[in-house]
Amino acid sequence: MLKTYVAKPSEIERKWWLIDAEDLVVGRVSTIIANLLRGKHKSTFTPNLDCGDHVVVINAEKLKLTGKKYAEKMYYWHTGHPGGIKERTARQIFEGKFPERILEESVSRMISRGPLQRDIMVKLHIYKGAEHKHQGQNPQVLDIASMNRKNKKTN
Repeated sequence: MLKTYVAKPSEIERKWWLIDAEDLVVGRVSTIIANLLRGKHKSTFTPNLDCGDHVVVINAEKLKLTGKKYAEKMYYWHTGHPGGIKERTARQIFEGKFPERILEESVSRMISRGPLQRDIMVKLHIYKGAEHKHQGQNPQVLDIASMNRKNKKTN
């Protein structure tokens, strides 16, 4: 009789991935990161468990947006006070102090909400420069730029 495999928390093995986000499109790299964080690339994926890997992203300030999004896309938030809706364009955020928040928000919105999302998002480490503090974990380099080039050649 065939049975569905259900992973136990003690059986989950986590890897560390390093992604250089220079000249990559925000939405395309976000989907790859969300799948790695969620663990959907593994054959032992279990929907109700956090079975994903850690992802370290460097050069987040060098991400690209397609079309007119860089100048026209708006990001909204509310301060909690009456009339406290605020907005910024993607350009203002990229040129501001925390450009990595665009990628973090994009990935966060691709993962379903709830306690599991909060556990998953802890494993995302985004840095705006080329330096990161996770060398001790020996992250494997995931070359997304070359993957995109290969896909364009086959299509």
